[in-house]
Amino acid sequence: MPKVTFKGNPITLVGPELKVGDAAPDFSVVDNSLTPVNLSTYAGKIKIISAVPSLDTPVCDTETRRFNQEAAGLPGEVVVLTISLDLPFAQKRWCGAAGIDKVVTLSDYRDRSFGKAYGVLIDELRLLSRSIFVLDRDNTIRYIQHVPEVTTEPDYAAVLEAAKKLL
Repeated sequence: MPKVTFKGNPITLVGPELKVGDAAPDFSVVDNSLTPVNLSTYAGKIKIISAVPSLDTPVCDTETRRFNQEAAGLPGEVVVLTISLDLPFAQKRWCGAAGIDKVVTLSDYRDRSFGKAYGVLIDELRLLSRSIFVLDRDNTIRYIQHVPEVTTEPDYAAVLEAAKKLL
């Protein structure tokens, strides 16, 4: 499993260690209106999936705003999904206040389906570790970034380059 820390302390990630080239596991989350969403909801699209601990934290806020800006310059065949354990109501409120209109926020609060399937559920905190997965149109994982320190931002350029290679 990737070595990840939270505020300098080692954490345990629950679930499998996925690799580039693996078939992306399915998951069940909900959107801001409590409608169930899974991988097939975005069939045929290139997917940038950003897992974050909580939108109501400074780094997650910055990350999601940055991906929202970047998504505006991506073609419609690329979708940016941000998944957290925040309640859908809180996600909707945060998106409205932050002006988020390109990134789709999804909640894994019900059963941590995404967190467990993608190996990013932090056992000690019951939050998602800051990680990014880029999936091709056939749901094959083409890029993975586990941010080594959860309280820091990801390498945005590497994520965007990985997605653009799939166009």
